[in-house]
Amino acid sequence: MKILIFGKTGQLGEQLYIQGIGRKHKVLGFSHKELDITDRKTIEKMIKKFAPDVVMNATAYHVVPDCELYPDKAFLINAIAIRDLAEICQNLSIRFVHYSTDYVFDGKKGSPYLEYDLPTPVQTYGISKMAGEYMALAFNPKSIVIRASGVYGGKHGSRSKKGNFALNILREKNKKTLEVSSEQIVNPTYSFDLANATHELIRNKDAKGIYHLANDGYCSWAEFAQEIMRLVGSKTKVIPVDRSGQSGGAKRPLFSALKNIRAAKLGVKLPTWQDAIRRYIITLS
Repeated sequence: MKILIFGKTGQLGEQLYIQGIGRKHKVLGFSHKELDITDRKTIEKMIKKFAPDVVMNATAYHVVPDCELYPDKAFLINAIAIRDLAEICQNLSIRFVHYSTDYVFDGKKGSPYLEYDLPTPVQTYGISKMAGEYMALAFNPKSIVIRASGVYGGKHGSRSKKGNFALNILREKNKKTLEVSSEQIVNPTYSFDLANATHELIRNKDAKGIYHLANDGYCSWAEFAQEIMRLVGSKTKVIPVDRSGQSGGAKRPLFSALKNIRAAKLGVKLPTWQDAIRRYIITLS
């Protein structure tokens, strides 16, 4: 199988690339610095030249507060570019895989969201990602749209976010106390598991539409931090703080955990979030 990956150097893209190679696929990947996803002509030329069986888009403008400051950029990268990619793949009969987020929901349901639940985003980032979902499915009905939650991975995490939640918590492991938000409920998701589940999903030639791929179970960010400290033997006391879903000038959904229903029916399941963070920490040692 030939796979083309956009966002190759990100937390997810890196794993998609490595695991694709490991599965003996022919994989070509580009970082956002190497190839501008908003440059339709260049993108189309590259896709035609490589002639992949699958295009995976792991790029996004995902710094939530910045999306409030630069909404035009958010919609250009998270929606307009997705329309172009989906349309190009549709015209060339190529499978298109795009990643979305739990932030397309408002968090008011009070229980994990299913693939069939109606998106109701509460900030610019979520709105732009919801638009990207609609673009992908409207311009290429056979697209696979994968929603994930609280993604982390890699030795350095996300470059744009200067790390990831797990790495940021580990940097504080020698403190006496650490305040962490307790009101947001998510599925912390290890990029290794997300990439593996993606590769398993595309083996099914009939797979299309929206899928929720997140590590099983859910917790607050404070509970996630407590588990990280426990695993590394830190004596730091994590103090849960209710910040009402406000962070960096942007509103966050309070309960945005995802439930994997559709992929699970195809045999694609992810490990628990506790098992995932344990394995991630081992890779950092």
